[in-house]
Amino acid sequence: MMKRSEIIGCGSYLPERVVTNAELSAKLDTTDEWITTRTGIRQRHLAADGELTSDLALKAAERALENANIPASEVDMVVLATTTPDNTFPATATKVQDKLGMVNGAAFDIQAVCSGFIYGMAIADNFIKTSQCKTVVLIGAETFSRILDWEDRSTCVLFGDGAGAVVLRAGEAEPEVNVGESGHNRGTGILSTHLHSDGSTNELLYVDGGPSSTQTVGHVRMNGREVFRHAVTNLASIVGEALEANGLASEDIDWLVPHQANKRILDSTAKKLGLAKEKIVITVDRHANTSAASIPLALDEAVRDGRIKKGDLVLMEAMGGGLTWGAGLVRW
Repeated sequence: MMKRSEIIGCGSYLPERVVTNAELSAKLDTTDEWITTRTGIRQRHLAADGELTSDLALKAAERALENANIPASEVDMVVLATTTPDNTFPATATKVQDKLGMVNGAAFDIQAVCSGFIYGMAIADNFIKTSQCKTVVLIGAETFSRILDWEDRSTCVLFGDGAGAVVLRAGEAEPEVNVGESGHNRGTGILSTHLHSDGSTNELLYVDGGPSSTQTVGHVRMNGREVFRHAVTNLASIVGEALEANGLASEDIDWLVPHQANKRILDSTAKKLGLAKEKIVITVDRHANTSAASIPLALDEAVRDGRIKKGDLVLMEAMGGGLTWGAGLVRW
């Protein structure tokens, strides 16, 4: 029987330091009202000096393993989605692998910016479905504050630091199970993942540095208006693709866990899908945009506070630089 990837644990970590809009307003030509009205963001967490992406990733991974009630020795693979690795190389995932005490299997980073967690989910899911792995720790972790231009109010107010993780484990694919009048899914676990990119739009959201181009780290640059336009269109499209692939409609979704970029994008996507706002997990007001970490951070919060329950249909979606975008549909 074919394998199915099931999420058996989740965890997250946010740095202790909280920076409010008021604090930023004292240093920048901006106000709390300006930031909140345009983005929905009220605060963000920033990593402490010397606190690295691997440190955040490790704490989230440890909490996910604890939640799954399994030791690190049972993990076959660590997949870390990040845009802010500790070093150009080696992969930050290998540091997490070492600190977890994991001596077998493989560990590597992937880079799809804000879509990274969804891309990582697709990769991990395929390793499990092809029986190359049984247990995978998938992490999204960022210290995005390290690549911000803190004099550019159009970008620096938008982002924060954090990490989230899930433990995926192989289960047996169940027979098709009807879940509603509009169609059916196929049991529990990850039902499908969907990935897209359009390289012709790479200059809409990028970092103006890199080892090969400038030999510097660089800072985030963004055409906000165009990114917003593409986000609303692409995210609604990818959600529709995921639902159609599984014979479902938007009313079948119990929870939408979107990338937390901007409250206006979340509201516009919900409106375009005809999805009740009460079904959307929102953390952007407290976390800001944590790039690849935003979905697993929001997911962990909703699982731990009891909103997401066994049997719920959970849809995750994201768009990031590249532009890249994707979705993953999970029966909890």
